[in-house]
Amino acid sequence: MLPVLSNQKMNSYLKEIADLCSITKKMTFHTARHTFATTITLTNGVSIETVSKMLGHKNLKTTQHYAKILDIKVSDDMKGLREKFAQAPSISKAEIASI
Repeated sequence: MLPVLSNQKMNSYLKEIADLCSITKKMTFHTARHTFATTITLTNGVSIETVSKMLGHKNLKTTQHYAKILDIKVSDDMKGLREKFAQAPSISKAEIASI
């Protein structure tokens, strides 16, 4: 198990990393969690339920509020759905009527 650091200590480490990487944007523990939730996990296909568990949220609504789903993720999901429908066998109206 990793030691639990204070926000102040974590922010200090993030500043060191940013300086080493020539990142000028202010980085905090909050922005790191948000970036992890949105950019790293959700946009790469990790389910919001899994992200919620990784962030330690007890309620999925907390994650939904915390990590908004990006438009590109919605677009990719819809593309995948269209591909699934395109591969599905067609059913004629006659077949539907006979059910």
